[in-house]
Amino acid sequence: MVALVISVLIGNLILQLVLGILNQKNMLNPWPEEVRGIYTIAQVKRAVEYSKENFQFGATNKVLSTTLIILMITEGGFNLVNNWAISFSESESVQALFFMGIIIGANQIISIPFSYYSTFVIEEKFGFNTTSKKLFIIDTIKGLLIGAIIGGGLLFLLGYLIEKMGGDFWLLFWLVIVVIMIFINTFYTSLLLPVFNKLTEIKDEDLKSSIYQYCKKVGYKLSNLFQMDGSKRSKKANAFFSGMGPKKTIVLYDTLIEGQSNDEIIAVLAHEIGHYKKKHTLFNLLFGMVQMFGIMFLLGWSINQPELSSGLGVDVSTFYTGLVAFFILFSPVTLLIGMFQNIISRKMEYQADAYARDTYDGEKLIDALKKLSVDNLSNLNPHPAYVFFNYSHPPIHKRIKAIRN
Repeated sequence: MVALVISVLIGNLILQLVLGILNQKNMLNPWPEEVRGIYTIAQVKRAVEYSKENFQFGATNKVLSTTLIILMITEGGFNLVNNWAISFSESESVQALFFMGIIIGANQIISIPFSYYSTFVIEEKFGFNTTSKKLFIIDTIKGLLIGAIIGGGLLFLLGYLIEKMGGDFWLLFWLVIVVIMIFINTFYTSLLLPVFNKLTEIKDEDLKSSIYQYCKKVGYKLSNLFQMDGSKRSKKANAFFSGMGPKKTIVLYDTLIEGQSNDEIIAVLAHEIGHYKKKHTLFNLLFGMVQMFGIMFLLGWSINQPELSSGLGVDVSTFYTGLVAFFILFSPVTLLIGMFQNIISRKMEYQADAYARDTYDGEKLIDALKKLSVDNLSNLNPHPAYVFFNYSHPPIHKRIKAIRN
């Protein structure tokens, strides 16, 4: 089982590295006609350099993290922490918190320098970073606390249900996950997002008036429209739709408002409303529920199998070591599910683009997409294989072509 776990880890690493290399090389090939002229020659060089640095940094991170996990397996690291957890408490739920606390805590500590380098070296070098070191520290602490509260609570509940119900725990735990998914989907912008960002009313009255006129035209009841202070962390721009029912919300980054014309902003907003009109948010939520149902079913069937825990090289089988091994071994299936999700997601993006074109202005949406690409130094010629595995949105040249057809 150890050999199988290590093989999965190495296989996943090789796949990601190969895809990344193909993607980097494809940037140097002739670009599609639809995106020629978007970048100046200087911007092309800068975009290639930005992509190259991110790939090299990401590849280094992946190699080191995979190597560390393999060493934890082969050199007895997981076994050592598992023995500590067992000696710490007789309750397997408490043991799980102890074990995961050490493993995840150590991983977070190791990842902080990488996150710091990405933010204050790479993003800073290319003019994107606006995050202060103080804000970086605060964000890190907040993220750790939220992760510990939510993740720790779910882990303790999982252990408790397994102790009481054995392999039959999975259905009840799935129902808990479903409730959490609905809660987060509904209240993300009103409860979770404000922990990190400030949402305010749009100050530009002309823009606000134009937005409400468009929403009235397409029959979209707009009750929650905000701009977000994304500029306090990055110069990159974005917009998104979140929530359901009376909590449905559209959020525009302040960087988007500053960098786009009113017509372009409304075209982007029309795209987001298109997702709602086409019921994409509901579909994604339901798909996530079905996906979690399958995962929980398989977890319930396998969690107490001693062979599963042995994949981490531990002497004593516990549900939490089995949990870690399960998600490593399940990663190829996760990859396949992710590919399927990306196929559907790209189709949804085309539909939302078409909605914006048909109800507002396709050319203004294209102008907005071009500006966003330039502002974010996007790869305008990604490799098809990389797109297939990793892109939830179609490449911009395909979106432009689809909008104009």
